[in-house]
Amino acid sequence: MDSIRKFQCRSLVIASHNEGKIIEIRDLFTNLVSEIFSAKELGLVEPEETGKTFKENAELKALLASRAANLPAIADDSGLEVYALNGDPGIFSARWAGSPRDFNRAMEKVEKELAGSTDRRAAFVCALSLSWPDGHIETFEGRIEGEICWPPRGSKGFGYDPIFLASGMNQTFAEIEPQEKHAISHRAEAFRKMLSGCFSGNG
Repeated sequence: MDSIRKFQCRSLVIASHNEGKIIEIRDLFTNLVSEIFSAKELGLVEPEETGKTFKENAELKALLASRAANLPAIADDSGLEVYALNGDPGIFSARWAGSPRDFNRAMEKVEKELAGSTDRRAAFVCALSLSWPDGHIETFEGRIEGEICWPPRGSKGFGYDPIFLASGMNQTFAEIEPQEKHAISHRAEAFRKMLSGCFSGNG
């Protein structure tokens, strides 16, 4: 098995135009990298997500941003999987929100399709990819189990956070403080794996 490549650069591009994701990922990496840019700040094109999995989409976005900026790039593809909906909205989580994105409508769609189902189990899933301009990619995945609640609660998160209760919690991701969410989320789990693999021992 090939060894994981270590990150040894000063600059990093967050391959996203989603303000919520940019803030969350920037917070995670702020003490690890000297300069952090977003694809939105650099005016990079937002690619079409043609992958069939979170991993494929994360790698596609990271690679395109890395080559366009000629810098290492980090990309996240994440979403909500609802068990009773056969894993939907899954990789289509953002697209369920329509155009322009309206997550209130997307959350209503989740609840409508559950149609009173007693199975409210769900999971937030994240694939986090780090790509270099030469095409090398490292990807790490995180997952947090929970359930769908209704009606939506809280205003501190983004996306589907107001209807997601992580297992063992009585507040949604949109009710807890951002720093608490950043410590326990699916993105945080993927980040911890990346930190151990690509950043450990960088000093």
